[in-house]
Amino acid sequence: MTAITPLESIHKKGIFGDHHKKNESDLLQISEVKHIKVIQVVQYKRSKIQLNTIQIDDLEFPIENLKVSSNTETRILWNAPKTWLIISSKENIIQKIKEKCNDENFAITDISHSRAVIQIRGLQAKEVLKKGCPININEIQVNNCAGTVFNGITVVVPLSAQSDGVI
Repeated sequence: MTAITPLESIHKKGIFGDHHKKNESDLLQISEVKHIKVIQVVQYKRSKIQLNTIQIDDLEFPIENLKVSSNTETRILWNAPKTWLIISSKENIIQKIKEKCNDENFAITDISHSRAVIQIRGLQAKEVLKKGCPININEIQVNNCAGTVFNGITVVVPLSAQSDGVI
């Protein structure tokens, strides 16, 4: 069974707006990233496990607030104290997480069905977020993330070294 995204019925493909005589790489592209897993990992208060001993997809859990660890297929975002979001394009990522994070020390929840990952690409990507977010997008540094609201919708904005102009 394949999952049907909530945006499936409203997503329109094409080139819209003032695109004449502009380089295609300079245009703003907004798209939903499909076939991606979003896993929430919470470490229990009674847990005695040291996080620096655990790696998921060769990435350590960020311990400082607002930090992101990432590679080409997986991102681990600090979400709250002892709470992380793992976003990955790997099909078996949940099994890898369960191997490293046991039930006695961690709560692992697949929240992929309740989240949409939207990718904004282009020279003006940050400008789109500035129009609808109350935070200063310019202050988000590489390998950081920020939780905010975008036009009334709760969002997490990660910026990783692999982003290269993509939010």
